[in-house]
Amino acid sequence: MTGSPDVDVLVVGGGPVGLAAALEARRAGLSALVVEPRGTPVDKACGEGLMPRAVDLLRRWDVDPAGRPLAGIAYVRDDLRAEHRFAGAPGRGVRRTVLHAALAERAREAGVERLAARVGELAQDGAGVTAAGVRARWLLGCDGLHSAVRRLAGLEAGPRGGAARRFGVRRHYRVAPWTDLVEVHWGRSAEAYVTPVGPGLVGVALLGPAPVDVDAELAAMPALADRLAGAPVDAADRGAGPLRQRTRARTAGRVLLVGDASGYVDALTGEGLRLGFAQAVAAVAHLDDPAGYERAWAAATRDYRLLTSTLVAVATSPLRRALVPAAVRLPPVFAGAVERLAR
Repeated sequence: MTGSPDVDVLVVGGGPVGLAAALEARRAGLSALVVEPRGTPVDKACGEGLMPRAVDLLRRWDVDPAGRPLAGIAYVRDDLRAEHRFAGAPGRGVRRTVLHAALAERAREAGVERLAARVGELAQDGAGVTAAGVRARWLLGCDGLHSAVRRLAGLEAGPRGGAARRFGVRRHYRVAPWTDLVEVHWGRSAEAYVTPVGPGLVGVALLGPAPVDVDAELAAMPALADRLAGAPVDAADRGAGPLRQRTRARTAGRVLLVGDASGYVDALTGEGLRLGFAQAVAAVAHLDDPAGYERAWAAATRDYRLLTSTLVAVATSPLRRALVPAAVRLPPVFAGAVERLAR
């Protein structure tokens, strides 16, 4: 297995986070190769709302996908509404395929190589790591919730007993956006993230226990159901889950996990790509410093893990109905939480 590396950084997973990691490697003067069996762009279930910090990080790599400005977040339940507009620059609602295509084109321009393959085995020694027939100095596992790299590197942790198993389903509607906010509508057992992503296109991502019945859940959200009444559905529903994924650690030798592959709580706070992009930057900065990456990962995800775990605990408990009323009564608390997640 010894020998000269074929590439500095082997990125497993060619989604937005994997491409961001490859672009960050090139920015650091390293060669990068992305292993991904699917063509580009790939659609998947996601909320499609980029927090302001995620938009900032895209600019770091000269990526500027078309979309709709997002001015803040609103929580909605029946006739109650709590909203906060970002104190600084806006976020952006971007169709997943548009974002993926923009990152892929920029990666191609930056000299990122691509290999259409799957990773079924992984081996490493003190000088390098080999996967998909490629030897690299380092490997970044950016292959999502159900990461093969996480499993092959022995970093997967089993599910925690009693933890809620939640899933997501995303659907698009052909309707003019009615707001410049991400609206989170709270129903009986699911939440609907409503994100404007184009002049006549709105994404609705429903999160809740399986099975997520989109039509039944929307019927229990009258304010949202009225907005969508009669609007044509655009393309097929996309699903993902279970959302919670646990890891023993984020590094094993020369393998570093990035994005959803590194561990995931839930999509409830809508900042998966912000975290994934920040982790990509941290991983490339700490390729030879696993302990440093663990610290950077913990710092980057601390607020997300704390707030999202708390929200999921409330959302899956009898306190669920009290959450939006509490946000209405305590606007500074709601605003503070939104700002911390936005930046």
